[in-house]
Amino acid sequence: MKKINFLKLSGSGNDFIIIDNRKNIIEENNLPEFIKKVCRRKMSVGADGLILIEDTETADFKWRFYNSDGSSAEMCGNGARCAARFALLNNIAGKKMVFETIAGRVNAIVNQETVKIGMPNPFDVRIGYALALSGGPLKLSSINTGVPHVVVIKDSIDDIDIVKTGKEIRYHKDYAPAGTNVNFVVRLDMDLIGIRTYERGVEDETLACGTGSIAAALVMAGIQGMESPVKVKTKSGGILVIHFKKTADKFTDIFLEGDARVIYKGELMEDAWKSLGAINSY
Repeated sequence: MKKINFLKLSGSGNDFIIIDNRKNIIEENNLPEFIKKVCRRKMSVGADGLILIEDTETADFKWRFYNSDGSSAEMCGNGARCAARFALLNNIAGKKMVFETIAGRVNAIVNQETVKIGMPNPFDVRIGYALALSGGPLKLSSINTGVPHVVVIKDSIDDIDIVKTGKEIRYHKDYAPAGTNVNFVVRLDMDLIGIRTYERGVEDETLACGTGSIAAALVMAGIQGMESPVKVKTKSGGILVIHFKKTADKFTDIFLEGDARVIYKGELMEDAWKSLGAINSY
């Protein structure tokens, strides 16, 4: 029976299966199906996403990042921190490293279980506009921090139906065809915000989202004048720290800092990706 070595890491509650694919051990045929099956909770390892670490001549390594539904994504902040720690633990890179993503080159510094990564400058920034929803117009902002995000500022985020509202915004025609991630944010203190995120590709609320936390921090800086660094309390209870520079019309020098914890290592057996069919609904 074929075996594939992996590590399971968690970044503030976002969990990932990470595989060293520098020797091309993962078959490309039906890769999205393989990812969906091994990321399926209770039926396999289960994870929010899967990361393949691969060789490149222009950086310490490159990654391919996949959501749990098998789709590829340009960037994932929590996944990037976990990939950096994986690379250090496996002697792929030193404590300071550079790796390639679809969204651009990422610089990372690993300090034990804490990782600080440089993120791409945001674009497609739209602050404070109304979006027509089934329940009426909703005021929100949007920004691309490597992947597209919507940010909705609320007085409280405890009682929001994250999946219902998040899904409607995620699939809204104004964000087609790629769709968007959706973040609901509340200010908790001078330098602290709380966040809940509906993630595209996972199609559910997740315990944390790095690029969403960056989006939320930058929007709060733009609307409420919050200054760097902004601390973001995620659904998991973990704190992400967002560093940035703000000028009159743009944000630069974006850094995301937070934990990247090793949960366990193991071997994927063939049973982990064998087809069991869809979960029945009665």
